[in-house]
Amino acid sequence: MNAINPAKIKTGGLELDNEIWLAPLAGVTTAPVREFFSRLGAGLTHTEMISCMGLLRDNRKTENMLLLLPEEGKYAASSNVVLQLFSGDADSMVKGAEAALAVNARMGPLRFAALGINMACPMPKVTKRGAGAALMGAPDTASEMTRGLKSLGLPVWVKTRVSSDITETLRFVELLFEAGADNVCIHGRTPPQRYEGRADRAKTAETARRFPGGISASGDVYLTEDVREYLDMGCVGVMLARGALANPYLLPQALSALGREVSEADINPAKESRLLQLRLLAERIRDISGASHAVVLIKRILAGTLKGAPGIVELRRRVGVTTDLDELMRLLEVEG
Repeated sequence: MNAINPAKIKTGGLELDNEIWLAPLAGVTTAPVREFFSRLGAGLTHTEMISCMGLLRDNRKTENMLLLLPEEGKYAASSNVVLQLFSGDADSMVKGAEAALAVNARMGPLRFAALGINMACPMPKVTKRGAGAALMGAPDTASEMTRGLKSLGLPVWVKTRVSSDITETLRFVELLFEAGADNVCIHGRTPPQRYEGRADRAKTAETARRFPGGISASGDVYLTEDVREYLDMGCVGVMLARGALANPYLLPQALSALGREVSEADINPAKESRLLQLRLLAERIRDISGASHAVVLIKRILAGTLKGAPGIVELRRRVGVTTDLDELMRLLEVEG
């Protein structure tokens, strides 16, 4: 990416290239995918949601989620990656974070930019452990977690949701900042909504007004206008989630709309360029996580990456039925 003018932003205890970031996505924001979006200009990315108990049990799969790649290192020894963790209690949260940082130190020179706490995931497999969005109902634990991570010396970023009552939302966010949070990302759906319905931007706007300079936003970001609306309401950053999968080039498109310098080749790449990017991403995932994982992730991102390109319907059909990476790569070559 040629992009972005040198004007950086300082927020959440970090100095970042811009205000458009990649949200944590379970099963998606692996190191190769983060690297892909970093090349498209993401000012910040997140790991998948990582289990602190998995880290404390020396689970190899969990530890592999801590890998950082060279493209993610924009700030000398630091990266542009937030390590997002989940746990149902403060003790395992802090010990898990310590274990993760120790593994990170052994893996290579790059370090995580910040520590993140997931207080937003609404799925039962997470909330039944007292983690994710369940922490919205356990303010003392949420506060203790935030304070504990803050003691480790890195900025602390919390991702949470709105409550049905705006007063409860504001009270919870205030508690997080009092405990030391450097940034709180608001997803504008309540936990019972999960991922249905629409994100409540009015509640996000009210929270941003109450805590100026500290609130970022996510939820229903599919257009450059969505990014602009969140920023105009006072959010310091916008996290792309499902919108990034629906159109990865939303990221450079939004940067351009904000007046940042982005090449046309990044905003609207030719079909051949998009296919090449997919092949390179598939190879990167294969080398790090294996061929089967590469097939799964390319299927997730293919439609959005090739949106509007001729022949996409037939390509999606053919890719959809393959389970073999070599065949998938041949399809991407032939279609090019």
